[in-house]
Amino acid sequence: MLFGCQSTQYPKDYEQLGEDERIVIRFSHVVGEDTPKGLAARKFAQLVKDRSNGYVEVQVFPNGFLYKDGEEMEALLQGDVQMIAPATSKVTELIPEWSVIDLPFAFNSYEEVHKYIASPVGKGLSSKFDNHGLLMLGMWDNGFKQISNRDHPILKPADLHNLKIRIMPSEILEKQFISLGAIPQKIDFNTVFTHLEKSDIDGQENTLSNITSKNLHYHQNYLTISDHGYLGYLLLMNKEFWDKLPQSIQILIKDTLKEVSEWEMEQAKKTNGEKLAELEDCQCIDIYRLSDEEKQAWEKDFKPIYDYFTVKYGEKYIKALPKYKE
Repeated sequence: MLFGCQSTQYPKDYEQLGEDERIVIRFSHVVGEDTPKGLAARKFAQLVKDRSNGYVEVQVFPNGFLYKDGEEMEALLQGDVQMIAPATSKVTELIPEWSVIDLPFAFNSYEEVHKYIASPVGKGLSSKFDNHGLLMLGMWDNGFKQISNRDHPILKPADLHNLKIRIMPSEILEKQFISLGAIPQKIDFNTVFTHLEKSDIDGQENTLSNITSKNLHYHQNYLTISDHGYLGYLLLMNKEFWDKLPQSIQILIKDTLKEVSEWEMEQAKKTNGEKLAELEDCQCIDIYRLSDEEKQAWEKDFKPIYDYFTVKYGEKYIKALPKYKE
């Protein structure tokens, strides 16, 4: 999904830029290069370079090379990097209303998420970045989250009782797991493997592409295909930097992001499907799929989380969700 893209043709005045005016965009992210986001970032960088005849260089820094999970946003706000693509959960400390995306079983497909973001409520969420000196240029998909642990199969909410589960920093995610008797642990993504290896935590929630890219399943015995929450990334750019770009470069970036975003969604679907097949073939972890009836039991237990969100942030965000629309 991309915002503000109105043209597929862009003027070529960027060709008049001198070598000393070359534009560099430092793009930091924390996941692996072989994940949907990692692949999309690399594709975006190459296309921008080609289409600008080398005058615009997007330097991609994956795997938290420059900044860790909790450092990226501050680096963007300070202008130390120009672009990041954090998970929606990681922007909730800045804009808490974005935690609506973290609500359990709120969406059933990528398309439902993008339709929500394109709605008036979603556009209102996107515009909130303006007050923080940021510009949201779009959204990339990762997939739907699954739950893994080392102790026992997780088929019903009570199975999470007393398990230490790694989560991303989000109040709603924290309350979800606390409500089920689990002990949520906010841990940097690139250190999860070590914490699992040392048995500091029992399990974690993430997409299949993220789980396999960091080999988290090496220290887990059970995986539940729950699809209980969506994980996507917001394409954010420093607004002051953006405003200084020539209009033709802005159009070039928007056009390229539109193309890459459409490709990335299909890549996310494909990658997560392939990773599930790989895990099934390797027989290195026991895999369980929640049935529709089992999911309904989870949703019932999660109702207080929706009530809490409604009281704190207003019902308009809830009423716009697919499950509440007629």
